[in-house]
Amino acid sequence: MKDHLLIRAARGEAVERVPVWAMRQAGRWDPEFNRIRSGLDFYAFSENVELSTAATLAPRRFGVDAIILFYDITTLTIAMGLPFRLMPDVGPVPEKPVRTKADVDKLHGRPDPAAYRHVLELAAAVKKELSGELPVLAFAGAPFTLASYCLGFGKDLSLVRIFAREHPDVFAMLLERLTYATIDFLKEMIRAGADAWQLFDSWAGKLSEDEYDRWAQRAHKVIFSAVTETPRILFVKNCPYLTAMATTGADVVSLGTRHDLAAARSEYPHLVFQGNVDDQLLRTGTPDDVIHSTLACLKAGGGRNHIINLAHGMNRDAKVENFAAFVATARGAGRK
Repeated sequence: MKDHLLIRAARGEAVERVPVWAMRQAGRWDPEFNRIRSGLDFYAFSENVELSTAATLAPRRFGVDAIILFYDITTLTIAMGLPFRLMPDVGPVPEKPVRTKADVDKLHGRPDPAAYRHVLELAAAVKKELSGELPVLAFAGAPFTLASYCLGFGKDLSLVRIFAREHPDVFAMLLERLTYATIDFLKEMIRAGADAWQLFDSWAGKLSEDEYDRWAQRAHKVIFSAVTETPRILFVKNCPYLTAMATTGADVVSLGTRHDLAAARSEYPHLVFQGNVDDQLLRTGTPDDVIHSTLACLKAGGGRNHIINLAHGMNRDAKVENFAAFVATARGAGRK
């Protein structure tokens, strides 16, 4: 699998065409995914290895060049001892939000892999089913984003900032504990069969530059320096700090629409960039709109050191025909 198209591209090697996949390619936008889920609660669904395997593999029929495993970033925090429930239109909510050092102390810094056995079994089952056809991608939430959920604030950064200002020692302790638990988790996922992995920092892109350095960048560097066995991808939603992202140690950096892909490639020719087709087009546009945007992205990528993806993940309202157009265009036009 080390010689697979996407893995070679992630290592910066010359490839016969630009590989393509999408974040949340296994998700509610896809009727096949919804058929497999059959109305089950999210956590019950994701913990059912047979069903989550089928859901993970559903995008294969579109011709994607990688399969990303289906689970949630809170899988790790649940294993650390903090249960979550998924609230409609809100997201993951902890049963008892972290507030004190004692609360952080209760979180297992090195959780037993048995506590997230279902995702290890998922990785093994997907790997077996694919039988070398495609690489398997694992992922983890970055410490800042995970901390915001552990605190019960989600994407409300104003509340995160207030807490960090009023309880700096607790916040620093929480970030550190999440950082080292994330390292262990990713290493276990690689042992279970993941061929590459992506670190998601969904909310850090809204931080000030100083906050980003203290609360996000430092943890990114520690994690990327510790988990080196496979290609490493960094995703920070709409992050303005390209230099910071480019200096984490990640092999691949995902770009949102705020960055010019061609300019980024020129500034950092040693890096591989991922993205950056506007994900909103797959919700609001037509197949022709998606084709036009995908071709423009491929041109900006230059055919080397590029993995074509979306600026963010597939929205639940995205259209199936638009995803099909995105993948087909990438595969057809991305050849040298």
